[in-house]
Amino acid sequence: MNDSSWGAPPQAGQAGYWGPTERGPVQGAAPAGPAYDAPEAQQTRPMPIVPDGPAYGGDQDDDRGAARTGGPLFRDEDHGAFPGGNGAGFPAGDHGRFPDERYGGRSGAPSAQPHATPQHDSSYVPQNPEPMPAAQPQPQPAPAPAPPKKNAGRDLGAAIGVGVGLGVVIVASLFVVKAVFVGVVAVAVVVGLWELTSRLQERKQIKAPLVPLAVGGAAMVVAGYVRGAEGAWVAMALTALAVLVWRMTEPPEGYLKDVTAGVFAAFYVPFLATFVAMMLTADDGPWRVLTFLLLTVVSDTGAYAVGWRFGTHKLAPRISPGKTREGLLGAVSFAMVAGALCLQFLIDDGTWWQGLLLGLAVAASATLGDLGESMIKRDLGIKDMGTLLPGHGGIMDRLDSLLPTAPVVWLLLVLFVGSG
Repeated sequence: MNDSSWGAPPQAGQAGYWGPTERGPVQGAAPAGPAYDAPEAQQTRPMPIVPDGPAYGGDQDDDRGAARTGGPLFRDEDHGAFPGGNGAGFPAGDHGRFPDERYGGRSGAPSAQPHATPQHDSSYVPQNPEPMPAAQPQPQPAPAPAPPKKNAGRDLGAAIGVGVGLGVVIVASLFVVKAVFVGVVAVAVVVGLWELTSRLQERKQIKAPLVPLAVGGAAMVVAGYVRGAEGAWVAMALTALAVLVWRMTEPPEGYLKDVTAGVFAAFYVPFLATFVAMMLTADDGPWRVLTFLLLTVVSDTGAYAVGWRFGTHKLAPRISPGKTREGLLGAVSFAMVAGALCLQFLIDDGTWWQGLLLGLAVAASATLGDLGESMIKRDLGIKDMGTLLPGHGGIMDRLDSLLPTAPVVWLLLVLFVGSG
């Protein structure tokens, strides 16, 4: 290829010539003249003047009416034929103006050399691009877990049913025949001792003798009802002595821990229960016992209701994680209101302000008693002392707040209204 192919006007009828245009002569073309009318000029292919139009494969010559060339425009093998070209056989800046199949043009046979590659032209679009991978669905964030619902931790229906049944038995025996109620207390003491000594042996291998404890415990309750505080103390001393002697019939290994646990059990269960029997001896004894039971139950109920609904601050998390300070306030509030009502309407010569003090003391002693048994159960590694009462656990799980509250109520009632 030489410079004469860059735009010398061909003869009439020469293929590929578009004729004069309003754009004027092609820049760099030689002036027309005889030297360019020679027959030799017909041996070269003219450089077409590219009009403005689509850069890739457009219908450039539709508005000219010229015949489309049927082959490539350039046959040079030298890709750098044009000074300052782009290395693909085109002048610099014109690499997109020649129709070619690589660029989507509609020319005839493909060019002998590549006019453009992805490395030379950033606008290069392959004819059969690889399909893009399908967009993978983005993982959705896991929904926030719903806050756990508060649970009472027990079968509430069974607990209410058993509680109502026990209440009916206690109240009926309390107001019909006092001796029957004393028998109910003695039975509860024996069952509680059996639960306590069984758990000590199972979990700690401590063998507190049950026989002297059961006999001495029942005798202690009866002695308290018949002979008062003196009879209760005498029965307590005799029960402790019986524990020491009974344990001597077995090998000495573990003797000290066994008798210590036995004396503790005798004091913790039957001795504290004798104060309930001593309350019964007064003229208004049944009402005193009923006041004691009501205040303790109301205190526990207030602690449970308020703590379950509003409790957030733990009272003693290492001992009883379920108890809260809000629950303690509920126990105090409920017990003080109940105490004022009971002392005003149930106890002879009682006043409402005495009931407020009595309710406050009951809430404190019931909470401490509950925490005390929780400490024992945590040391033993158990949840309940037994399974005798559905929804409640064992007898000892119901006596935990009653036992330490009994001497408190007995003493305050004696101070407020006398022994009766």
